[in-house]
Amino acid sequence: MEEKKKIQSNILPLLPLRDIVVFPHMIIPLFVGRDKSIRGVENAISQEKGIVLAAQKKPKTNDPAPKEIYEIGTAADILQVLRLSDGTVKVLIEGITRVKIDSYIENNNFFEVKVSFPEKKIEASAETEALMRSLYGLFEEYIKMGQKMPPEILMAIQNIADPGHLSDAIAAHLSMKTADKQKLLEIISPQDRMEDLYRVIESEIEILQVEKKVRGRVKKQMEQSQKEYYLHEQMKAIQKELGKYNEFKSEIEELKEKIKNAKMPEDVDKKALKELKRLEMMPPMSAEGTVVRNYIDWLVDMPWTIRTKDKLKIKDAEKILNEDHYGLEKVKERVLEYLAVRKLVKKMKGPILCLVGPPGVGKTSLGKSIARAMGRKFVRVSLGGVRDEAEVRGHRRTYIGALPGRIIQSLKKAGTKNPVFMLDEIDKMSMDFRGDPSSALLEVLDPEQNYTFDDHYLEVDFDLSEVMFITTANVLHTIPRPLLDRMEVIRMPGYTEDEKVNIAKIFLMPKNIREHGLKEKQVQFLDAAIRKIIRHYTKESGVRNLEREIANICRKLAKKIATEGRTLKTVVVTAKSLSKYLGIPLYRISKKGERSEVGLSTGLAWTEVGGEMLTTEVTIMDGRGKLTLTGQLGDVMQESAQAALSYVRSKVKEMGLNKNFYQKIDIHIHVPEGAIPKDGPSAGITMATALVSALTKRPVRRDVAMTGEITLRGKVLPIGGVKEKLLAAHRGEIYNIILPKENERDLKDIPANIKKVLKFNLVENMDEVLKVALEEPPVPIAEKKMETGPQGITYAPLPSSVPIN
Repeated sequence: MEEKKKIQSNILPLLPLRDIVVFPHMIIPLFVGRDKSIRGVENAISQEKGIVLAAQKKPKTNDPAPKEIYEIGTAADILQVLRLSDGTVKVLIEGITRVKIDSYIENNNFFEVKVSFPEKKIEASAETEALMRSLYGLFEEYIKMGQKMPPEILMAIQNIADPGHLSDAIAAHLSMKTADKQKLLEIISPQDRMEDLYRVIESEIEILQVEKKVRGRVKKQMEQSQKEYYLHEQMKAIQKELGKYNEFKSEIEELKEKIKNAKMPEDVDKKALKELKRLEMMPPMSAEGTVVRNYIDWLVDMPWTIRTKDKLKIKDAEKILNEDHYGLEKVKERVLEYLAVRKLVKKMKGPILCLVGPPGVGKTSLGKSIARAMGRKFVRVSLGGVRDEAEVRGHRRTYIGALPGRIIQSLKKAGTKNPVFMLDEIDKMSMDFRGDPSSALLEVLDPEQNYTFDDHYLEVDFDLSEVMFITTANVLHTIPRPLLDRMEVIRMPGYTEDEKVNIAKIFLMPKNIREHGLKEKQVQFLDAAIRKIIRHYTKESGVRNLEREIANICRKLAKKIATEGRTLKTVVVTAKSLSKYLGIPLYRISKKGERSEVGLSTGLAWTEVGGEMLTTEVTIMDGRGKLTLTGQLGDVMQESAQAALSYVRSKVKEMGLNKNFYQKIDIHIHVPEGAIPKDGPSAGITMATALVSALTKRPVRRDVAMTGEITLRGKVLPIGGVKEKLLAAHRGEIYNIILPKENERDLKDIPANIKKVLKFNLVENMDEVLKVALEEPPVPIAEKKMETGPQGITYAPLPSSVPIN
């Protein structure tokens, strides 16, 4: 046997192969890179003996163990060796015969194995000859099916007479998996190997036939589409030449491209394509076609996946917020908290804030500032006077001129799905027969529902969960409770006088000087002038009128420059010179009285434009027990007066009064200014104090202001608007304040410079109020001799030492 002449030894080096099986008689180049394998090749060359080639069971294993290498391999002769620059070796080998690895010889340098030669030559027979011819014919058919092989291979195989050699040569040229080739290599009997090979080639031919059919079908479809495109372009060119080109078809193609690029959700994409198909079947100028075209335009223009990236640097955001607005610490803190959480949590629902405060405190402009700080787009919708549900949800497409609601329109305008969305004046919505818009907003402002917001026009869900909604309102009582429950309310009380002065100096004055063509060195406002404008020319919680008055002064200075035609020297605006620019003062500041008086007490009130001081006057006259209330008092305030009188009547002994004192007198309670409507329970202790003062002839201290609700048993209940009321007292130079004990918690919101000069008397009942408010507290009947006054009132006389200031 020629092969056995070449392979003399049965102890040979082993070269494990990855993803390849080498058959006998096969000549193939191999790249050897592993150190052990290179040393095995070098040993085979130096000893002038063959090398065993066996495939690995796992190709990715770099250092295979003996059990990870197949037992049947091929003994091969090394024909040529070439060492490459990267350290690898290229060898050209020729397979000689099959070998079976009997055992591994211990060798740390390379794999060395002991092998046996199981292959035996078979005698030629008619059956073997027939099988060889059939195998050759089938292989020839296999090549004709499209396998690109040189014709020399077919001729070489045709001249092979040995059955084993023939089967190995054909197997080497088949496109098969490594495991399948290994199975063929392990079949020792040439006849069995040819039969198995025959089945493999038949299976491969069937697969190739199916591939050919599929290729033919695809090619036919491509040819058809190319033909249609070619004819369509030709038709278009002919119509253009004739002047009859239909632009409608090109518009359909344009819409189709827009739908493809819009990256809409799957259900919306299906809806758009369905509507486009309808549009194709309609006449170009039909009314229905216009409706469908507009609808598709709305779908593709919506920002389904477009979002801006949030600026998550907390310090930068804080700097922007402080640049745009002075104060408003609570709102700024809430925005920075949201950004901090957003930095830690990649996806979160947008907050829904409700900024509540009087006009002019900067609610709307704060929304723009928040958007700038977060790096988001800003959109604003004013809800003042909106009374139609369709303004929020849109109209159904069956109506002529139907459009989406303002929510969808604004998102399209913003161009992103996560803008800062301001719903302005949410407290001024109303309802009529067309629906209730506040009910439609329940879905918009609910994070658990708004990710599937359904606009009547679009008829598909749109995700609003990434939008940051900010609503604004002046008051809360006009907002429906279910809607208010969905929002996080942040109160923005009016600015203090000091805050207004700072806002004027930092923001309003530079802005107006610049807008009126003046230079900063030409105009100088003194602090006293600004304070006088705030006190006597404006009456507001915000700064709109303050800015208006500053602009008024700047206009007069600009006019002076324009008429005189010369450079204006620096003009200093002082408190005295204000009347020259703004005229006589419009408002007066309530001040404490010049002296303490009987039946006159000072109360504190909250208004939409800030806090106010209200005096309460009580006069006693001869009569029949009538109680008169004047000063445009509301129902609640009238009830407070009646409760105060009932309290005094229940405490006649403690007050030093006769138990039937009220039967021979009339009591008149008046709260100036008479033209201004007033209401609320917080004047209860004020009226009770004035009433006790008038009945007991004890003066009320002029340096005390008070606020609190009274009960029939004399308990003092908490009230609201504490900050505004205390600012009013400070402005009126009254520094002794009587407050309900339960309002102590509200003192933390008072500016430190105000709190420092005020003295707080926290009370729980009227006895404590009277001790502080009256010059001399009432004396019970048992302690003093009673005297009868001019109206027939029996009271304890004043001690002669009580001073009347």
